[in-house]
Formats: sequence, structure tokens, C-alpha cells
Amino acid sequence: MDNIFSYPTQILLFIFLAITFLQSGIDKIMDWKGNLSWLTGHFSKTFLKNTVPLLLGTILLLELVSGVLSVVGMVQFIISGDSVLGFYGAMLSGITLLMLLFGQRVAKDYEGARTIVVYLIPTLVLVYLLQ
Repeated sequence: MDNIFSYPTQILLFIFLAITFLQSGIDKIMDWKGNLSWLTGHFSKTFLKNTVPLLLGTILLLELVSGVLSVVGMVQFIISGDSVLGFYGAMLSGITLLMLLFGQRVAKDYEGARTIVVYLIPTLVLVYLLQ
């Protein structure tokens, strides 16, 4: 339990990733049709237009796993100081964000891509701290 006070940056970053990805994943589940409709329009003029449902499902799965690994990794880190699951969560979060960034760039949504970078920076800080 000493890790809460010894490593506050890592704990706060775990919480950040858990909130970010669990909320986003839950939103996709609760409003699948709305998200699918918006993304279908968003990617309508790209080579991704025919794969939107598959890509949305993939992102949903990655977000939920990233969020759960962040929570479980944080608990493991607090209790034992072990950072393996948290590191996997941070790495998967980074990969998920890079996939989202790729999609925004393909859709030429440069403002959306810029927003994703704001999430990517703390994620990379956590990966660095846990490596």
C-alpha cells in the first residue's frame, strides 16, 4: 500500500487511462447505433468506409481491455509493486490511441487527431515510467 504515496504519478495515470477507456467503451456499448452512424459518415469518403462496423467493434474491445488492464494493473501495482499488467494496459492504450489517430488522419479530421495526441502523451509517460 506504500506505493500509493511513493508512486502517485503512476497511480494517477492508471486512473486517467481507466476513466478514458472504460467511459469510451461503455459509451460505445450504450449508443452503438449512434456511434456507428456518426462514424459511417465520418469515414464515408475514405478507404475505410466499408469496414466501419468491424473497426468500431475492434476499437470497443481494445478500449475495454485497455481500461480493465489499467484498473487491474493499478491494483496490482498498489498491492505488490508489480507493474506487468499495468504496463500491458499502458501499451495497449497507446496502441489503441495510435489506431484512433490513424483513423482521424485518414478521415482528414486534423482537429480530432490533435485531440488524440493529448491523450497519447500521458499514456506514453506511463509506458516510460513502467518500462
